[in-house]
Amino acid sequence: MATLGSKQKTIDVGDRRFVVEMVSFDNGVFVSISEGSKKLGSMVVSIATGPAPTTATVIPAKTDSLFLKLMAERISTQLKGISIVSLFASKELGNETAKILMSQIIELMKND
Repeated sequence: MATLGSKQKTIDVGDRRFVVEMVSFDNGVFVSISEGSKKLGSMVVSIATGPAPTTATVIPAKTDSLFLKLMAERISTQLKGISIVSLFASKELGNETAKILMSQIIELMKND
């Protein structure tokens, strides 16, 4: 990563508001996605040092486990390092909300 530190962004999707916090390190990033109040939620870790990322679930998700896995793998592959992604949402994201969140988070990373 080019810059160490943290970033925060609010993403509005329809009537839902998500706060994304990103803490950068030399070898990876921690991304927290919270709907409403700041809370930790389901958590996935991914590391991409070889041809394909290795991913593990730390805290299982009731819903949106595919979103978490894809988000962590995409970030770790882009960074060639470790990504930890946490998601707290009041209800299931849905396809459109997930797409918007993913694109906004990747854009936030590119602005590093």
